Amino acid sequence: MQNREQWGSKLGFILAASGSAVGIGNIWKFPHMAGQNGGAAFTLVYLLCILVVGLTIVVAELAIGRSTQLSPVGAFEKLAPKTNWKWVGFLGVASAFVILSFYGVVGGWILKYIFVSLTGGFDSLSNDPEAAKSLFVTFTGSTWSPILFQVLFMALCVYVIVNGVKDGIESWSKIMMPIIIILLVVLAVRGLTLEGGIDGLKFLFLPRFEDLNASAIVLALGHSFFTLSLGMGTMITYGSYLNREQNLLNSALWVLALDTAIAMLAGVAIFTTVFALGADPAGGAGLIFFILPSVFPQLAYGSIWGTLFFSLLFMAALTSAISILEVVTAYFIDQKGWSRKKATVQFGVVITIVGVFCSLSLGGGVNITGYFGDTFHHFFGETFFDVMDNLSSKYMLPIGGMFTAIFILMKWTVPSFINEIGQTIIGKEKDASLISVLCGTAAIVVGFIILNEIIAKVTGNAIIG
Repeated sequence: MQNREQWGSKLGFILAASGSAVGIGNIWKFPHMAGQNGGAAFTLVYLLCILVVGLTIVVAELAIGRSTQLSPVGAFEKLAPKTNWKWVGFLGVASAFVILSFYGVVGGWILKYIFVSLTGGFDSLSNDPEAAKSLFVTFTGSTWSPILFQVLFMALCVYVIVNGVKDGIESWSKIMMPIIIILLVVLAVRGLTLEGGIDGLKFLFLPRFEDLNASAIVLALGHSFFTLSLGMGTMITYGSYLNREQNLLNSALWVLALDTAIAMLAGVAIFTTVFALGADPAGGAGLIFFILPSVFPQLAYGSIWGTLFFSLLFMAALTSAISILEVVTAYFIDQKGWSRKKATVQFGVVITIVGVFCSLSLGGGVNITGYFGDTFHHFFGETFFDVMDNLSSKYMLPIGGMFTAIFILMKWTVPSFINEIGQTIIGKEKDASLISVLCGTAAIVVGFIILNEIIAKVTGNAIIG
């Protein structure tokens, strides 16, 4: 316990934790989710989930980690020995494993598109989204090329984690997070200077409640967990490397603020450009991978803007991916006594292999979900890639977050939680009441929305929406 690694500085921790939260979920998923589900109406629900549910669970996970100085499984075992609460920790580790398996594939796509943009590969796609779509489908549906780039991306993750908390995660976060913010500001300002770009702002910040339904609410909740790295033990793991002097509430607020600001900036950068050049703002994942590549060549110095954008996306993906891999690595270090190098390399390889099957399910000829039938596909998706994505974001992460809130209320207790935070907000007794309400609300809201999604899938009719 005494030899456990720690963050080198308060700033380093905040940037690393923010880097974990700031991933492709902010830049790849959020814009197309908002575009498909009511624009600002979706954004408002997302922000509400962040404030009511996200903040509570971020602080809770950080407190659990710092209190125990252990990764998720060990943390729950220490605070609730000889109980089943340790399975919440196992769920977190499993969630991290599942997420990184497909996350690494997308990271490989991004890496590929940096090379394509650098070599002028987007020039022939100008104002031709169908040609850009064909490029994307051909690439992702091939066998070896996406796997090669996936392996390169995962190798970078392994390299960072092998170097440890201070010299690996923290050092890289201090470099990449400022670059991410600078690039986003540059791209957002560029989008706002384009004729018609203001329509993108209207689309992002004017609500369309008629396009908002229960499924969209589930997506907003799931995304709030996904983007904040909640429910999979990332913040527990990062919290376990904290010293007692760190202000948990202040740190959590910084993480949420940076995460939300970057999501908004990404939306501004993307929507202003898309609207200015007449592209479809509700283009799904294709908004990033085949609509924008057809848009960038229409701009002056389009290759530069395209390269900057995908470089931004790559760094955002990498900062999140290293935090996810750290969850799995920390489990084997803490619970199994493995060396950091052994745990990182071995499970980096295993996750990469699972990711290969995710990649191959998109057209490479291997889709292992084909044996599970229509009911399974109805809940989780047709391809193995979709299964891993939907399973983690719609079910595993929210369930993990829900049980973390319940754990605070029923097992660890609110007074113990307050003592670990080490500060009062509005007075100790009032704080206890407030935290109880927030944890209870988080658990109830998450539970209801998960139930609503399941009922909608089973019956075709949601309770709401």
